[in-house]
Amino acid sequence: MGKQSTEMLKGTLEGIVLAILAVRPAYGYEITARLRDEGFTDIVEGTVYALLVRIEQRGLVDVEKVPSEKGPPRKVYSLNAQGGEYLEEFWRTWSFLAERIEQLHHRIESVKEEGE
Repeated sequence: MGKQSTEMLKGTLEGIVLAILAVRPAYGYEITARLRDEGFTDIVEGTVYALLVRIEQRGLVDVEKVPSEKGPPRKVYSLNAQGGEYLEEFWRTWSFLAERIEQLHHRIESVKEEGE
């Protein structure tokens, strides 16, 4: 991914992680693995863990400590009602922006084709 893609992703990663948690609860490494499975291969664990701290502080997820076979207990994150509302707003905003960007792209491409 280029710098532009990375910057765009930063603005949407919170919603993407909440969408992953809407499917089922997960711990940090598991979320990172799911992101990579979805094609976000450049995501590093540190980015995900920092984001998880932020969404926990904002009250968008519930956290449960679950014993781990190795090391300290794992923090398992699950989407709560407030996080669900935030996610719904994220999808509405995403749809609005995606439609407008697509319309703009088609208009610009049409104008370029007319000019050729």
